[in-house]
Amino acid sequence: MVGIVIVSHSQKIAEGARELALQMAPSAKIASAGGMKNGDIGTDVEKIFAGIKEVKSDEGVVILVDLGSAVMSSEMAIEMISDNENIILVDSPLVEGAIFSAVEASIGSPLAKVVEVLKGAKNYKKF
Repeated sequence: MVGIVIVSHSQKIAEGARELALQMAPSAKIASAGGMKNGDIGTDVEKIFAGIKEVKSDEGVVILVDLGSAVMSSEMAIEMISDNENIILVDSPLVEGAIFSAVEASIGSPLAKVVEVLKGAKNYKKF
């Protein structure tokens, strides 16, 4: 199953998005990597690295981020993993992306399909 890592500057946002996604897809492999080790706002490369390792499988990993520096921290974490070709950082809304990717991954879709669904989440209309 494709793994999912949710990266936010806020630990509570990352954990909340994970919790919501697991309500929709309880079997999904989702790690939250929010905030700094001491609980402050920010992104922590080591927490992201640990999240990737937690959910990594042969099927791949998608990473969702909230803001700009989360991209840089996620890219650094990806570089720390030797076999990182199936780890993809996707530009997608964080909460909707967490839910959509969790559902898609939980039904056994391949990495390319999960990425496609995530990219489509940018066009999701709430009303």
